[in-house]
Amino acid sequence: MQVYLQNLNTNVKEIDIESSLIIDGSFLYIIINPKNMANNYKIFDFAFFPNYNDSIRFLAENLAHNEQWDYSDTIIKKYSILKGYLEYTYRRLKHENKIAFTQNNEYACFNTGLVTENWEDIFAYFEKYKNPSTNNSPYCFKAFVKKSDNLLLMNFSENLPDVANYFEKPELLIFNPKHELIPDIDHIIKDNISRFPAHLQGADSAELRRQLIGSIDEIKKKVRTNYKIAVPQFFKNKIQLLLPLCFTSGSPNPDLALVVQKLNETTYTARTCLTLKMAYNNARLIVKPESNWLRP
Repeated sequence: MQVYLQNLNTNVKEIDIESSLIIDGSFLYIIINPKNMANNYKIFDFAFFPNYNDSIRFLAENLAHNEQWDYSDTIIKKYSILKGYLEYTYRRLKHENKIAFTQNNEYACFNTGLVTENWEDIFAYFEKYKNPSTNNSPYCFKAFVKKSDNLLLMNFSENLPDVANYFEKPELLIFNPKHELIPDIDHIIKDNISRFPAHLQGADSAELRRQLIGSIDEIKKKVRTNYKIAVPQFFKNKIQLLLPLCFTSGSPNPDLALVVQKLNETTYTARTCLTLKMAYNNARLIVKPESNWLRP
């Protein structure tokens, strides 16, 4: 696995880490699976952003449909979710060959997948970089613009690019209650113990298994009566479903998200779990989760 740690000041370091997509505090972790993505596309290699944080702030507060782009425990707005969303969206669009260029390659743009309050598509607009000696990026970011913007239409009215696509089978987005869900309890515990609540990380293996099996059995019953509990996410070029796991007595919020994947026409399997922040970021790639349990 190749992993890039992107500081909010856009300095990049290459490190090794378990596969995932995480935004935590002032750092953005983006993980690429070379076998599936077949590239190491990075938006900061493609374009220089003169005022990255200001541009993101404008997009979030003035242009895009109102949405919470920071976690509930964030004190100072950093728009961490939005930054991660845009970086991964660019990777997907590049993978799908959906970055549009003018005939002379003087300008470029891509569809962010975001919309204005009036449901106009929002695009990222770039101009060929005029001062390559100071930066290796071939393009310079100019603005986030809505579809009707003259700047965009002058150059791309006939070839406006489409949004990123994450699925071909819409039925995968919905949990099928007729399928059996078989979790790999040992694998979930072994590979994810650090993600469990603190009060369980020190528990003996028997107690941990009992708690995990009980929580999974409970959510199995709930999702069979309300399939909307399952939230779709995109990971490793596959659609998976997220289910809430509750371990803390009396808490209105789940502690983890169980990752469920379709194994065949009759069976789901679950081999890992995510923190809620990790789960939200993966789910937001497809669409803003309309869930009462998975929130920023």
